[in-house]
Amino acid sequence: MGDYAIAPRGESYEDALARRKGRRFTLAEAREERLKARDLVKQGINPARHRQLLRIKQQQDNATTFEAVAREWLALKDWEDITKVKRLEMLERVVFPKIGPWPIKSITPAHILDVLTTSAKKNGLTVAAAAKRSMSGIFELAVSTLRADTDPVYPVRRALPANKTQHKRPLTTDEISQLLRDVEGHCGRHETEIAFRLMWLTLCRPNEAVEARWAEFDLDAARWRIPAERMKQRKEHNVPLPTQAVAMLRGLRTVTGKYEHLFPHRDERSKPMVAASFRQMLKSLGWSGKHSPHATRTTGSTRLNELGYPGDWIERQLAHAEPNAVRRTYNQAEYLPDRAVMMQQWADMLDAWMRGETNITPITKSMAR
Repeated sequence: MGDYAIAPRGESYEDALARRKGRRFTLAEAREERLKARDLVKQGINPARHRQLLRIKQQQDNATTFEAVAREWLALKDWEDITKVKRLEMLERVVFPKIGPWPIKSITPAHILDVLTTSAKKNGLTVAAAAKRSMSGIFELAVSTLRADTDPVYPVRRALPANKTQHKRPLTTDEISQLLRDVEGHCGRHETEIAFRLMWLTLCRPNEAVEARWAEFDLDAARWRIPAERMKQRKEHNVPLPTQAVAMLRGLRTVTGKYEHLFPHRDERSKPMVAASFRQMLKSLGWSGKHSPHATRTTGSTRLNELGYPGDWIERQLAHAEPNAVRRTYNQAEYLPDRAVMMQQWADMLDAWMRGETNITPITKSMAR
């Protein structure tokens, strides 16, 4: 073994000592290191300062974790707050446990493939596709800010089969009948079944159902007031509850009424159930690829329009934004009494369809009014 303490020309003896401090070299290694230092000196670079900068850069690279860049990427997005919350929830559930703490430069296509295959198996192709898009966007930011050299998502972008789920296709009445009967016979968690049924009875969004809080409900008045911060349009939404929903929730309150949320998380009872529970239930029932939770709203809208209900009632029930700016300004009607009648009839039809009575005569618009 040899010591590497002979300073190349242009490097001080103290810098040479600092360079070799704590290390022992073979003679060959010492010569190689001395040649490297000499080359740096020829370029006008102080070898000791060069090594210091390399160490600082390495420390910065190690501190630049995937999760840190992901949160920065999310903050830069011009999205609604609720969209950001949903995307962060997906990252925290699917991606961060795998690669969140890692230096972003150290992540390879093999790591990305592991995230994608695991999420596809556990959460479904839709979630895996969302994870892939998000990770690619995060790496695009990292590359553009010189915190990563390449996007490791690109080489494995076609590793998973395309998701063929027809998310927006409305179910036929026969399919509604079969789906609701399948869910009723579900052997899994009872609270998931109730949350799914609440979504059908009110046509709310999946997240609005699973994150519902008891403080939002007045069961005596048969009303559900969803606060603005939980709504996609950031506007408070009043939902009339049919008698079936009221009875169902009164029963649920004896089980989960002591918690903040109607549907508390299985493991952390202070948190709500996640919407992915619906997909897992549908997968276990053989509905994966045939129906997605959000298509419940598409189905409800389609069937209610076919049955002759006024479009304004339906759109207000779905909490959709009015596309016409002038009309949006002047038409602030809630149509609550009308929607209450409509949703009671909708709930009654769901019960009839569950019994196999799918041949229901559509009402006319004049009857709806």
